[in-house]
Parts: sequence; C-alpha cells; structure tokens
Amino acid sequence: MKVGIIGLGLIGGSMAVDLRRRGFADEVLGVESDPVNAAAAEKIGLADRIVSFEECVDEADLVVLAVPVGAAVKMLPQVLDRCVTQRPAAGPDGKSIEHQDAESRKVVIDVCSTKEQLARAVKYHPERRRYVGTHPMAGTEYSGPWAAMPGLFDGHAGIICDAQESDPKAVRTVECLYETLNMRTIYMDSSSHDVHTAYVSHISHVTSFALALTVLDKEKDEKHIFDLASGGFSSTVRLAKSSPDMWTPILTQNRDNVLHVIDTYIDKMQAFRTAIEEGDEDAIRGLIEESNKIRRIIR
Repeated sequence: MKVGIIGLGLIGGSMAVDLRRRGFADEVLGVESDPVNAAAAEKIGLADRIVSFEECVDEADLVVLAVPVGAAVKMLPQVLDRCVTQRPAAGPDGKSIEHQDAESRKVVIDVCSTKEQLARAVKYHPERRRYVGTHPMAGTEYSGPWAAMPGLFDGHAGIICDAQESDPKAVRTVECLYETLNMRTIYMDSSSHDVHTAYVSHISHVTSFALALTVLDKEKDEKHIFDLASGGFSSTVRLAKSSPDMWTPILTQNRDNVLHVIDTYIDKMQAFRTAIEEGDEDAIRGLIEESNKIRRIIR
C-alpha cells in the first residue's frame, strides 16, 4: 500500500507516522505547499518522499486530503479529475486493458471537520465512488508538521460519511485504515455529521476563542490576571490556540449549524446571567445540577 498524504500537519503527519509504523503503508508520499513545512516534514521523517500534488495522486493507492476544508472543497474534484485522466484505455470488450486492478484500488479520502460541502462538490463526479468522506475525531490545539505525534488517534472515533455513495472496497480500505489507527468506526450521513460536530467540537472552539478574547481584553488593564490562571482556565481556553487557517473555513462552511448552537449557548448563558444578577441561589444550583448530567456521557 502506497499512501499519499496531502498536508503533513497535525492530522496528516500523525496519520503518516502510525500508518507506516503499524504496517498499513509500505511507503508514504507527502505533499506540502509551504516550503518550511515541507522541509520540516522531510527532516522529521513524516514521509518517505516529498512529492508534487500530481505525483502523489498518480502514484498513491490511497490519497488522503489533510488540508483545511476550504482548500479540500477545491482540491477534491481536482484529485478525482486526475483519476479520470489516469483511467486506462478500453479494449474491444469495453474493459480496461492495463492496470485494471491497480486503478480499481485507488481510494481518495479527506479528514476534514465538515462534510456537506465536500459531498456536494463531487456528488455527480464520474469517479465519486472512489471517494470516502471521513473524519477522525482526534486532535490537539497545535498545528504544522511539528505537532504530529504517534498514537494520536488511539481510542477515538473515526467517522465514515455517506458510505452507500462509495465503492464497498473503498469503504473497506478506510475501515482497515481506522482499525490500524485503533479507532472505533461510526457511520452517518454528511448532514448529521455536520450537526453533531457543531455541538461536540465547533461550539467548544468558538467559546474558547471568545473566552480568550474576553480575558485578553481584561488583561490590558490587569497585568496579573494570567498569574492567577489555574489548570481549569488553561484547559478551558486551550482550544483558543487552534489555527485560524483551519477553523475559519470550518465555521463558515458549517454556518447554519454553528449559529443554531451559538443561539442555544447564548440562551443558557442568559439563564446564568439572570440567576446571578438576581442572586437566585436556587436557580444557579438548578442550572449547575442540570449541567452535571453530562457525567453520564463524558466521564
């Protein structure tokens, strides 16, 4: 298996490390548009070779798009277009006369945090069935090749979207990939995926960004505020260190779902504000006790 990874940052780089270390990939080809990141990825050893976009798509059995979703929406059709141009000539019986087995194995996946726009971008593409929409639910607040780490995906969920739209062999390849990464596979459609990630991931980042801005604004006048910051603050605001290049397109592409969650969040914040303003201890206690039910889901 020759795996080509376009984008050797946190997710792509970590995937490269474990897929090769655990025997899924015989060779990893890397694509990096940023010369500094490309040099770093090569020096760290995230890929066996740093190649061009075209070389990666042409040579790889499995192409992984590990770039921000705004870039992925534009790049995914280009990858599938290149699969079309690679299709070997047909013989008199209408069947391919060379490399049929190799060509039929080529699989294209993405690892982005939103799915609906990607699914729409290739819905009617002639090579749509080569593509499997995926989302490994793992990560940290860091980015770039230096953030890549072994074991990042262990124990986390790996989502496969719209499996019925993809070739069964392609889906099985992705299932094997996630098994290699020690992930549990979950299946859902693109629309449901984007709703759920708005609740469990995207709102967490928005609130962390907002909290960081609030504290930074206050810190202008009170220089010791960060001296008083404890572990609780650090864990709450940790996500505010996330890359704007990654999160700007996520929040714009999943706008409607994120706005709905923000509105709900504002309602809950308003309930706390009213209870605190009125000194209503019973209301405050009730809100906290209601929130404690999250223990049933997250331990």
